[in-house]
Amino acid sequence: MWQVLLLAAVLVWLYAPVLGHLIGQWSHDPNFSHGFFVPAFSLFVLWQDKGRLASLPLRPAWSGLVLLLAAVGILTAGVLGAELFLARFSFLLAIGGLVVLVYGWNHLRMAVFPWLFLLFMIPIPSIIFNQITFPLQLLASKVAAVTLPLLGVPVLREGNVIQLPAMALEVAEACSGIRSLITLVALGVAWAHLMLPRFWMQAVLVVSVELEEILSLADRILVMFAGRIVGEVPAGRADERTLGLMMAGAQAQEAGA
Repeated sequence: MWQVLLLAAVLVWLYAPVLGHLIGQWSHDPNFSHGFFVPAFSLFVLWQDKGRLASLPLRPAWSGLVLLLAAVGILTAGVLGAELFLARFSFLLAIGGLVVLVYGWNHLRMAVFPWLFLLFMIPIPSIIFNQITFPLQLLASKVAAVTLPLLGVPVLREGNVIQLPAMALEVAEACSGIRSLITLVALGVAWAHLMLPRFWMQAVLVVSVELEEILSLADRILVMFAGRIVGEVPAGRADERTLGLMMAGAQAQEAGA
């Protein structure tokens, strides 16, 4: 047991700067403040499943040491290359390796949801974030450039900048909605795991976390269930209860649409 405690202490020492910087980002960047919730929820899920975990036989596997060495290698590459995502991701790999080394693969499989849920606490890499947000910024600016002339407002669009007669407006990263979407998806996954018994129900909820935005932007909404369209609802008559029933298989008439 002392070997395990020593290994855990070494991991804490190795990852202290990485985790300290990550917690600092949660504290100072409101876009990632949900990071405090993520590990707390993972621990809560483990506590809920403590009975089932305790009933599993111990099957320590040396392959966990391979995961630990891989985690240290990724950590080194992330630190030397100043790539925060790699360094932070390696911490999750180290946790998985330690579990396999001490308890076995059966325990990691049982705890796979809270382990993978920890991914939500790591901000996505800037290079990926920019690849996603900039096309969305351009899309929003194009929609505005098409819509405003219909309202009698002359517009000249240059990239994501909209030139109005009296001012220039920039469609910024915050307008893409990606940051809020990450938080909403994390909360949706957590709620679905606790409240919905089947995976397809959980998937439906996670996909529909932006339902309010859909209702505000769409004229009519088509709802699918099991690969087929079960109804079409005017946005003005749609609400969360009606759409939820239809996503669970009810026809439009049965859902009250």
